[in-house]
Amino acid sequence: MRILPAPAGSGIVFRRSDLNGFPIEASSRNVAKVSYATSLMKQGVLISTTEHLLSAFVGMGVDNAIVELDNLELPILDGSALPFVEMIVKAGIKRQRRPRTYLRILRPIEVRDRDKFIAVYPAERYSVSYQINFPHPLIGSQTFEVNLSNGAYMKQIASARTFGFLHEADAMRKQGLIRGASADNAIVLTLDGVMNGPLRFADEFVRHKVLDLIGDLALLGHQILGRVVADRAGHAMHTALVSRILKDRTLFEAVTREEMEDAPPMISAAPALRLA
Repeated sequence: MRILPAPAGSGIVFRRSDLNGFPIEASSRNVAKVSYATSLMKQGVLISTTEHLLSAFVGMGVDNAIVELDNLELPILDGSALPFVEMIVKAGIKRQRRPRTYLRILRPIEVRDRDKFIAVYPAERYSVSYQINFPHPLIGSQTFEVNLSNGAYMKQIASARTFGFLHEADAMRKQGLIRGASADNAIVLTLDGVMNGPLRFADEFVRHKVLDLIGDLALLGHQILGRVVADRAGHAMHTALVSRILKDRTLFEAVTREEMEDAPPMISAAPALRLA
């Protein structure tokens, strides 16, 4: 995989170098599969496991880049976004002349699936609050909230690794999943502990869910200004929220920082929009 600079306004574009540079834009219209990872497809060409790199781009403020791949799946590396962040820091970031455009959420949007929930509410900054609940002694109920400013992503989110349960591994491999999974690229949980500790954070599990969510919401094409709240949501609900936002232009407005500074404070009393 190679990450290359791109002109202002390009967004994030994946290119399959093994298929004559076929381009697949990091856009909700190209979402193909969302189970244990988020995949993109365009004209039958697939890019798999995009969320960690897209999350790193958002966390580091990268709006435009070309990502060259010679295979269908992005490298999983250590299971977090930290290696991507370190690559970006080492290469450096260039400020471009065109002002960044944000999607400013104007009305509450809520998506529910039985006991699962995800929503975004109007706010002047991008923040995420996530809750998970797993019947495991090291996880249980965990909640984490982060305001994505002042370097919070690099310090609090980037290094949180994906995780899986050892007793589920055989069944998942029979489904063609996690073929490259190992103790080097995921936290492996036994029935009562962790096989490859120590953890990087006591609540590393919920922090990784925040990492995934940030990557999936990058498929909006722009960073949002809003407060995202999720409860046991997962990739499918993350991308459902993206789709719901983009289908209704009354839910958001595209603004630059300069336009926001000139605008009056936002007040919202509109009812929440729900999608069951």
